[in-house]
Amino acid sequence: MQPQPVEPDFEPSPDAYTVRLDQFTGPLDLLIHLIKKNEVNIYDIPIALITAQYLEYLELIEELNLDVAGDFIVMAATLIHIKSRTLLPRPDASQEDPEEDPRAVLVSRLLEYQKFKAAASLLHEREEWRSAQWQRPDQRVADIAGEEYEIEVEVDLFSLMAAFKAVLDRARQRPKVEIPGAQISIEERMAQLLARLSETEACGFEDLFSDAHTRQDLIVTFLALLEMIRTRAVRVFQAGMFGAIRVYKRAGTRDSGFGARDSAAHPGT
Repeated sequence: MQPQPVEPDFEPSPDAYTVRLDQFTGPLDLLIHLIKKNEVNIYDIPIALITAQYLEYLELIEELNLDVAGDFIVMAATLIHIKSRTLLPRPDASQEDPEEDPRAVLVSRLLEYQKFKAAASLLHEREEWRSAQWQRPDQRVADIAGEEYEIEVEVDLFSLMAAFKAVLDRARQRPKVEIPGAQISIEERMAQLLARLSETEACGFEDLFSDAHTRQDLIVTFLALLEMIRTRAVRVFQAGMFGAIRVYKRAGTRDSGFGARDSAAHPGT
């Protein structure tokens, strides 16, 4: 029997690299994100529009090799089933036992989920408030932003993905230029981004991709950002809902060797 090759601890190829999203969000969060983005009534969801947009995100999730794709596929099947039911002829509303709106169960799940999310957010805010009682507020972010500083909120996964989709769309419109060279690993890209953040204190989301010339480079950069968020090397904030996104390096995070240390602590990530 031939000996089996030893797998490396950190895969340089994004095709073999899976970003762990256990602290991120799931399919219901994506639906809520799309409902807010489209400014529609949760009790009257335009199921065809939301399903089409959901499938676009699912395609991107699968391309990025995110480890939550299975849960999102189940929800996609649910949305397609609801959409197919809404396309069928509806029975006469004057009947004694009219058929239930096929969206009703989904709406109920979303409302219940929002209640739990709101409760969790309230507990988190109280924890932050108690912490602020014993510490001087950090003025670093406000100093960087200037006098017209707008209150920022931490970005969720799907706001990041929406911003990344916009980056990909603009990249498709650029003239294609063949640039030879070796593919950079996610570990190397993380080190590059952290070094850049050390020089600037903060960076606009789109600026992170300024030196990415190919689609593969764009994807590696985005995966590197997700990994840095997961490992708490950076924090990402947004100026209001769907506003500009900025990335801040956490104090104490070193520029080099970060990815290697974390891969050893979390084998298989």
